[in-house]
Amino acid sequence: MASLYIVSTPIGNLADMTHRAVTTLGAVQRVLAEDTRRTAILLRHYGISTPLVSAHEHNETARVAQILAWMAAGEDLAIVSDAGTPLLSDPGARIVQAVIEAGHDVVPVPGASALLAALVASGIAPEPFTFFGFLERSGRVRKERLAEIAAHRHTAVIYEAPGRVARLLEDLLQVCGDERRVVVGREITKLYETFVRGTLREAFAYYEDQQVRGEVVVVLEGARAEDPGDIDEQAHAMALELLAADASKRDAAKQIAQTLNVARNRAYEITQSASAEGSAE
Repeated sequence: MASLYIVSTPIGNLADMTHRAVTTLGAVQRVLAEDTRRTAILLRHYGISTPLVSAHEHNETARVAQILAWMAAGEDLAIVSDAGTPLLSDPGARIVQAVIEAGHDVVPVPGASALLAALVASGIAPEPFTFFGFLERSGRVRKERLAEIAAHRHTAVIYEAPGRVARLLEDLLQVCGDERRVVVGREITKLYETFVRGTLREAFAYYEDQQVRGEVVVVLEGARAEDPGDIDEQAHAMALELLAADASKRDAAKQIAQTLNVARNRAYEITQSASAEGSAE
């Protein structure tokens, strides 16, 4: 039975490549790469000559049949992203699902992860946490997601493109308030690795006029709810946000119940109240 190896690669510092990753990439018959040009640099650095095959978000579905054919013929394959652990905000999920359904083995080869590196260095409670990846750039879904994050009790980890960091911090500031703690990690493991720690107000002020470069990870403190009154207030605020983003009362109540651990009946009552309040304005 053939195997597909999910191989984590460095997120910046090439010294973070594991011995097992080097051995695996040299032993398989082909390496599926998000960007063959970037992965070729990594393979050359470690003297690996395994053939590269592109597998990115635009051709992932089309690649599945060929990948299954290679594996049916007994070929072991590896999949890598441009940096870090594959599938986390990167392509590859469809390939992994298809390989599992075809009865082949899927083997993780752990290593570098921007998500985990930022989380453990943030100084914010590392568990429980929720990974949100990249948020939608605009529209109703983004508003719903921001409202969910604002009410979330767990630490939130978000990826963001460098040119949109200030906007993300401003949006979070509006829904979470001035004093929520946040850490912005940039260029993690690289020469200019930077962590900016403070409140959302302070972080936004820092990045408002910055020309940001490099990969960015945002770690946000979870919401605090010390008594039932606080929870109701959060639920009410979240209901207003979701309804303003055109969510139905039913969907809003369901999301509030799941996010804040509120009884569904109570979540619907609060949503009804928020809806009536909005209609009266």
